Amino acid sequence: MNESTRESLRAGLQLGLAALIAIALLAGTYFLTRDRIDDAARRARMQALEVVLPAARYDNDPLADTVQVQAPAWLGDEATTVHRATLAGAPSALVFETVAPDGYGGPIRLLLAIGPDGRVLGVRVTAHRETPGLGDDIEATRSDWITRFQGRALGDPPAAGWAVRKDGGDFDQFAGATVTPRAVVRGVHRALDFMQRHGDEIRAAAPGDTLRIATAPDAPRPQ
Repeated sequence: MNESTRESLRAGLQLGLAALIAIALLAGTYFLTRDRIDDAARRARMQALEVVLPAARYDNDPLADTVQVQAPAWLGDEATTVHRATLAGAPSALVFETVAPDGYGGPIRLLLAIGPDGRVLGVRVTAHRETPGLGDDIEATRSDWITRFQGRALGDPPAAGWAVRKDGGDFDQFAGATVTPRAVVRGVHRALDFMQRHGDEIRAAAPGDTLRIATAPDAPRPQ
């Protein structure tokens, strides 16, 4: 073996050793920080739920007590995770995302908490592409409009009231932007209708179950 070959082998071994050391360091860092990373991610998920789910409403772990629901005609996604909250062993809320598909700029994602009496505990917009300065008043940081669903239920207001005022309903629209609040009102009403029809199934399912729901909502009234 000539000197050039030995130098090449030596360089290759050094590179290989450096790679092994780097992998070991990365693995060690991961194992040392994994629990803290998982704990931070868990806290972030819980904080997201608590935006619509008051802490006084549950004493279980709603991150662990979940059911997968496949009801795209109702909720907009192929699969939706429903978090189940209980208080003293009794159902106290269902928390889930739904999609209002007909926003001005596209789909509007909503996070809702609904109590066992069918009333809204909270609603927040989690994602949208509505026009800044017009449709983005659906954000809680922009206005209190989204909070006006709290305490509402099917029948409160009556069915005709689940629309913006321009359409004869009970909910305000925004100046120059009717399509956006109209989409959110429909999305919340559809979610309430879904839970009235299928909430008992979701509450009765075992944790981790997947429910496939083939029904579809009634067509909205033409505007």
